[in-house]
Amino acid sequence: MKTKSLLKQARHLVAPFRVTRGDRFRLKDFDPGDTLQFHSEDKPRAKEALALGIRALAELQDVLYANDQWAVLLIFQAMDAAGKDSAIKHVMSGINPQGCQVHSFKAPSGEELDHDFLWRCLRVLPNRGHIGIFNRSYYEETLVVRVHPELLQRQKLPSALLTRRLWKERFQDIRAFERYLTRNGVVIRKFFLHVSKGEQQKRFLERIETPEKNWKFSAGDVAERAFWGDYMEVYEDMIRHTAIPEAPWYVVPADHKWFTRLVVAAAVIETLVSLKLTYPEVNRAKRRELAAAKRVLTSTSTSGRRRRS
Repeated sequence: MKTKSLLKQARHLVAPFRVTRGDRFRLKDFDPGDTLQFHSEDKPRAKEALALGIRALAELQDVLYANDQWAVLLIFQAMDAAGKDSAIKHVMSGINPQGCQVHSFKAPSGEELDHDFLWRCLRVLPNRGHIGIFNRSYYEETLVVRVHPELLQRQKLPSALLTRRLWKERFQDIRAFERYLTRNGVVIRKFFLHVSKGEQQKRFLERIETPEKNWKFSAGDVAERAFWGDYMEVYEDMIRHTAIPEAPWYVVPADHKWFTRLVVAAAVIETLVSLKLTYPEVNRAKRRELAAAKRVLTSTSTSGRRRRS
């Protein structure tokens, strides 16, 4: 597929879900069940489009890796059972593992709690030429910790810093951090997979009723449903305060996994194409080196055929 056509299609698909300025953002304006022009009978067409997107991503990532200047950081945040793992698995299925780094962030360890809240993510940022994926991230420190403020006690912050401005200050720090990364060649794209409470319930029940999925179920996930309203408020506040042009949020409808994957793939494609990367140019010295190697290889091949004759 031609680059211009690919970029146009990707932009059309992701534009309704991109948030670059959060001052007017309201989560209620985004429907978790939205599929744009696609309908349930269009699932085969959507899956075909995703397959094409995966192949395009593989080609684009190869150029990113060869170019070795930019890094891409993809951050995924969502409520439990929203489909983060499956979106990452399917969209990145064609990516060369050599150029991709995936990190899943659980509850912080003792060592991590002995550092600032950005530390554990900062130390695993992607290398140049790589795509880094954060399954949850430093944003947890403005989400679960905010819903459960008792978790702040484990962070050993001086009491003088635990003021009413704490969350605004963390948002300020995150915006500054992401601008810093952007100015140093790390392209950041953030995805909130927006699932409805009803769809989450359906997926939890499926995990309970399907033996092969029992391992995914956690009673703690169900307990967190009691705080659904609180989580929606802090997610909205998070996006409002951290959606910036340099590091936009994509509020991706997550009630239909096939559509979620399509939007995520399109956003990553749009990002990589917009960098306008090309394979590194070979200088004159390198071309001479290549020509000399070709002569040796050709000569060796010819000599081998002569000896066999």
